[in-house]
Amino acid sequence: MDTDSPTFAADLKPSGTISRQSLHGEIVNRLRDMIIEGELVPGARIHEAQMGAQLGVSRTPLREALKYLASEGLVELVPSKGAVVKRFGAKEVQDMLLVVKAMEELAGALACKNGSDADIAEVRRLHDAMMRAYAKGDRLEYFKLNQNIHTAIVAASDNLALINLHALLQSRLKRVRFIGHEGPAKWAAAVAEHEDMIKALEARDPVTLSAVLGTHLENAWFRVKEQWDDAPA
Repeated sequence: MDTDSPTFAADLKPSGTISRQSLHGEIVNRLRDMIIEGELVPGARIHEAQMGAQLGVSRTPLREALKYLASEGLVELVPSKGAVVKRFGAKEVQDMLLVVKAMEELAGALACKNGSDADIAEVRRLHDAMMRAYAKGDRLEYFKLNQNIHTAIVAASDNLALINLHALLQSRLKRVRFIGHEGPAKWAAAVAEHEDMIKALEARDPVTLSAVLGTHLENAWFRVKEQWDDAPA
């Protein structure tokens, strides 16, 4: 066993085995959730035998799932160590959030112009579902709906290059964005910003929506930077 890297084994929650239906997607989703919620911490080595036993799957589909998560930037495949949960430095996180901020500011303006009524209605549906998750205190469900909202706004921009580049960075920032909701004050502030987003989108106000999205992404860094010892002041 690797004694230098943290491992998931000691702190795993009971999660049951995975059915054979849609096996690849099930494994990917389960591992992704474990990374997002911090059950698998940055730098943790994912031991294939232990994880396979935990999920009730063989090594072949597990390895395929790990390769997929590596393509998302959530896992690194390290020679002699295998799969390790990706650890991003403070500057990497800040740089990615800065780029996503610029992307979403542009996407918001374009969505107000190019988004169909159905596109905007879908964002409203996701927003209302997210608010129900918030009322229940379900952080993971809230987070997934939150991410779907950002994806839907970008999709409404009708700019394929923007959509593809945003998806790449959004996947790498999943754990970072999730910890931005830790604590009642941070979570409430993020929710208030989302309320402003949906109002601006439904009003098709590109200036306001772009500004709200920019503030939201800028605040995302301030909500998480304390997690990094090397974060700039």
